[in-house]
Amino acid sequence: MAGLDQTLSALMTFDGAQAVALVDYESGMLLGEAGTGVDMEVAAAGNTEVIRAKMKTAASLNLNDTIEDILISLGRAYHILRPVAKQQGLFIYLVLDRGKSNLALARRKVQDVESQLAL
Repeated sequence: MAGLDQTLSALMTFDGAQAVALVDYESGMLLGEAGTGVDMEVAAAGNTEVIRAKMKTAASLNLNDTIEDILISLGRAYHILRPVAKQQGLFIYLVLDRGKSNLALARRKVQDVESQLAL
């Protein structure tokens, strides 16, 4: 099990990692962050709306499934949003340099780190 600081540090070691945060999507509050280059307060609030919208849509469609992650692909970056399975209401937000990162490995790293998060 890993605490908040260990979790954020572990994700920042990934090739191309620019910034990472743990966000409460019920309030939009940033619980912890690491890295530079992104205003994580603004990003946390904005991506809270993305998570909420997808959760609401999944419920409306009666998907009876869980969201593993949401990927936003930009020209120069990947943004990965992963709800924390063991702690409803939280998500991990990772920003990666697209030219330096392997998306498949990054998604796997976020999954592994998320499974070990203990708050």
